[in-house]
Amino acid sequence: MQETNRNPLIDRLSIVLGTGLGIGFAPVAPGTFGSLLGPPLVWGVLQTGLPVTAVLAFAAVFIAVGIPICTAASAALDKHDPGQVVYDEIAAFWIVFLPHILLGKPIGWLAAIGGFVFFRVFDIAKPWPVSRLEKLPDGSGIMADDLAAGVFTAVCLFALEEVVVRYF
Repeated sequence: MQETNRNPLIDRLSIVLGTGLGIGFAPVAPGTFGSLLGPPLVWGVLQTGLPVTAVLAFAAVFIAVGIPICTAASAALDKHDPGQVVYDEIAAFWIVFLPHILLGKPIGWLAAIGGFVFFRVFDIAKPWPVSRLEKLPDGSGIMADDLAAGVFTAVCLFALEEVVVRYF
C-alpha cells in the first residue's frame, strides 16, 4: 500500500486527523475511545447557536472530508482500514443525532449515552448492510459502514426516546 514520493507533512496531518487527534492510538478499544469524541463534538457545535442549516452544512463537510482523511491516514499507516483511524466513528455521530438536529431537540446525557451505546453495538456487530459497506474501497468503506451504523443508531435512539416520552 505504501506509495513512493509521499509527502511527510500530509501523512502526519492525515494521521493526526484520522486518529482523532491521536486517540486512535489507545492501546485497547480505539474505536470505542474515538466514539467518545462524537457526542461532545455534536453537542458543542449545537451550543454555538448556529442556525440548523449551518449545523447541517458543518456536518456535511465534516463527513465529506472524512473519505480523503481516512484514505490518506490508512495509506500513511500502510494498512487497510487500520483500527487507529477513528475519524469515521467520530463523524458518524452527526448521523446518530441528526433527528435531534432537525427537530431542535437537545442532546441530553441520556441521549448521548444511549447514542454511544447503540452506536458501539451496531459498529461492532456490523449487521447487514453495514458489513457490506466496509468492503467499499479506501476511505469510502471506512466511512460508509460507520455512517450506516449511525443510521441504525439514530432510528433506535429516536424510537426509544419517543417511547420513553410517551409512556414514562
